[in-house]
Amino acid sequence: MLYFQAWPVALAVLRLIVAAPTRTVSQRDTQVGPVPGFSEIYVDYQGKAAPFPANMTGATQPTASGSPAEDDFLFQNLLSAEFIIFNFYQSAVEMFTNEDFVSAGYSDTTYAAICDIRDKYTSLKPGPCTYAYGFTTPAEFLALQTLIEISSEAFLTGLVLEAKIDATKGALVAIGEVEARHNAWSLMEVWNQSPFVGPADTVFPYAKQILDITNEFVVQCPSSNPPFPTPNQNLPKMAYDNLTSNGVPGDNLTVVFSNGAPSFQAGKEYYMVFFHGVENVTMPFDTNANATQIPWFDNSGVIISVVSDTPGAPNMESVLAGPLFLLEQPSVLTTSITS
Repeated sequence: MLYFQAWPVALAVLRLIVAAPTRTVSQRDTQVGPVPGFSEIYVDYQGKAAPFPANMTGATQPTASGSPAEDDFLFQNLLSAEFIIFNFYQSAVEMFTNEDFVSAGYSDTTYAAICDIRDKYTSLKPGPCTYAYGFTTPAEFLALQTLIEISSEAFLTGLVLEAKIDATKGALVAIGEVEARHNAWSLMEVWNQSPFVGPADTVFPYAKQILDITNEFVVQCPSSNPPFPTPNQNLPKMAYDNLTSNGVPGDNLTVVFSNGAPSFQAGKEYYMVFFHGVENVTMPFDTNANATQIPWFDNSGVIISVVSDTPGAPNMESVLAGPLFLLEQPSVLTTSITS
């Protein structure tokens, strides 16, 4: 039995996309409020308070028993992750003002843009979890915002690979396009960088491994909530030593395991697999020094790496630790956030 942490309107819209893409929906459900896609509240609301339905607490309990539908676990993971991101933006909207961003050297449109991005995540309803993101200044928030948005793009590419229903895949692509707009705004407005990358953004096939990293933002959830993500491998997390590497293509890289290293077997070969664009490159991983070398990729987008016992990390079970994000745009964030 599944316990969704998303508002029924959001799930209803997603399921309408999956079940009947041409079906007409009511522009407003008088029992629950404005419907995403039909109301301007999800486009340009500028208030500090969380708008409906994100201003309501309490998880939505299942209305029927039985086995989950084909993509129910996928939507549960997706909507739970999206609310973590909504709460991230909502925390900044409440903590800061437009003057805070202007005083920190950013455009006088930055705060309004953050409100607009927040609105895109507003159609989700929270479960009664508490969160902490660790930022205290506009600069710290915007640095983390860039990492979250580019990670979301990579996460959604993996989620498309998990979808069983074709219409679900289309819905995920549409969501990914919105995430790409958020990231393009950040690169251009905040970092004065080109939003363009190579022929393709990075594809990472194991979406739930990225989701597990977002658990670092979750302080506490009630025991009635399902595990997040479902299922969860609980892999060792990775950072890198920024005193010996800048985390750019061609650099040597010493990995730091933040919650215990994998159990490496003596005499067995292990690898660091680097995903960039639609390709991946396998490099030897020295388990004594926890060291490897970053392949020569172009300096754009993001590189995502994992430790694996098999070249290419061909399946989820072959991944032993990670993922580790190496931002190439802007590369300054790699040493300040992911190390």
